[in-house]
Amino acid sequence: MTSFAVINPATEEVVRSVALTSAEETDTAIARARAAFPAWRAVSPGDRARLLRRFADAVEGDIENLAQLEVTNSGHTIGNARWEAGNVRDVLNYYSASPERLIGKQIPVPGGVNLTFAEPLGVVSVIVPWNFPMPIAGWGFAPALAAGNTVVLKPAELTPLTAIRLGELAREAGIPEDVFQVLPGKGSVVGQRFVDNPAVRKVVFTGSTEVGKQIMAGCAAQVKRVTLELGGKNANIVFADADLEKAAARAPYGVFDNAGQDCCARSLILVQASAYDKFMELLEPAVKGVVVGDPGLEATEMGPLISAQHKQKVSSYISSDSPVAFRGSAPEGDGFWFPPTVVTPSGLQDPLASDEIFGPVVAVVRFEDEADAVKMANHTEYGLSGSIWTRDVGRALRVSRGVEAGNLSVNSHSSVRYWTPFGGFKQSGLGRELGPDAVDAFTETKNVFISTEE
Repeated sequence: MTSFAVINPATEEVVRSVALTSAEETDTAIARARAAFPAWRAVSPGDRARLLRRFADAVEGDIENLAQLEVTNSGHTIGNARWEAGNVRDVLNYYSASPERLIGKQIPVPGGVNLTFAEPLGVVSVIVPWNFPMPIAGWGFAPALAAGNTVVLKPAELTPLTAIRLGELAREAGIPEDVFQVLPGKGSVVGQRFVDNPAVRKVVFTGSTEVGKQIMAGCAAQVKRVTLELGGKNANIVFADADLEKAAARAPYGVFDNAGQDCCARSLILVQASAYDKFMELLEPAVKGVVVGDPGLEATEMGPLISAQHKQKVSSYISSDSPVAFRGSAPEGDGFWFPPTVVTPSGLQDPLASDEIFGPVVAVVRFEDEADAVKMANHTEYGLSGSIWTRDVGRALRVSRGVEAGNLSVNSHSSVRYWTPFGGFKQSGLGRELGPDAVDAFTETKNVFISTEE
């Protein structure tokens, strides 16, 4: 197969046919990126910064087009898609400040002067998932380019359209063609060459923990650098002293955003036993009020799942005897629709409470006290995000320190801001993206001693 049919998940219509990059073409692109590296790293910091700002301006001018592409390709709601395109712009602007701030140190030593330099790695590969194609691409390529690396980027096979357009915008902004290349294709082909080709010095991967482990093992053979952002089974912990009305009203949007196809989705709600009945009473109208439908409409809050195969996977968790408490609505007919669904398993051993379903299914389970809540939140092999709802500031801090996750919110579901670090504990990944230090992950520290002795 030399091309792939891109499907609109809301209508099941073919949008476009995209040529797939072969292994040979991937190696050629990597070779071009390697050849382009010396000239790109030699671009003065101020000029590289200006090019990134021009790239950001090009994205800004194309936000509506990028958003419409994402609605069509990924089924994202138009509101979310505009935010995602704006996030690429913002991340580019943020890291455009980095080239002029790749500052080393002068360390006191006897007999001379000791200096450190932040040196770019070389060719960096970025492998992007289908659930958030635009922002996750930007989280990888923006700091990598800012640090002086060249980039080869593989979008997910299902969702290549916005990545292709971002590559075009980079050209328009003046980023040299071989410095930033977008290579649509299969993970088993393009992604595997990123891992195996020794000219690639780092792999940035966002996706499943299973594939992340394979990439990490492959990179180990060359001691190749990796950043991994993997799965999550994230707890939304609701204490009895919380604002239950607010916690219940916000809970659906902590898990059903992007139809639950989010590694940060709070798909396990832990509710203190004394507040459980009240919380469930408040949760039902909030879930049934989620507007599911045409993602191109301004009022829509949740669109379809990405594919027929993924819908089948999500559906496999719900059977006639599943403990379904209540469900929202979803359109009938064409499209990969699945209604918001609330289940009440008996405990954390149930796959509904332990598996990363990656769809609009949320499990609600009781807990007794603070220690119990922390223990239950930590039962999983994952550790990406989570939320804590309480009016007790001391409890909020204690539980935040106790929960083994990289990104926590108190009385909210916010996880990602481009100016703060993002990443996971345990099997949710390695390294951190975003924030002021992310560019460091795309450099090596070089130490230089200069003798001053005669």
